[in-house]
Amino acid sequence: MFPTLIGTVVIAGIVGYASEKSGFTKNGYLQSIIICVGGAFLFYFLRIMFGIRIGTPGVDAILSSIGALIIVPTHWRKRR
Repeated sequence: MFPTLIGTVVIAGIVGYASEKSGFTKNGYLQSIIICVGGAFLFYFLRIMFGIRIGTPGVDAILSSIGALIIVPTHWRKRR
C-alpha cells in the first residue's frame, strides 16, 4: 500500500509539471503540482475506502491529476 501511495504522488507531480511545461495550464509550476497531488490523494483514498477504480493505480493517478487540473482552476477563476 505504501509504495502505491508514493508512486501516486510521483506520478501526480510529473503530470503537474508536464501540464505546466506544455502550456495546458497557466497556474505556475508549484500550484499545478499541488493541485495534481491533492487530486491524486483524494482519488487514492477513495480507491482504498470504497473500492472505486478506473484502472491500475498509475492510470488512476494520471486521470485524477488531470481531472483536478481541470476542475480546481476553473472553479476559482473569476467570471468576466
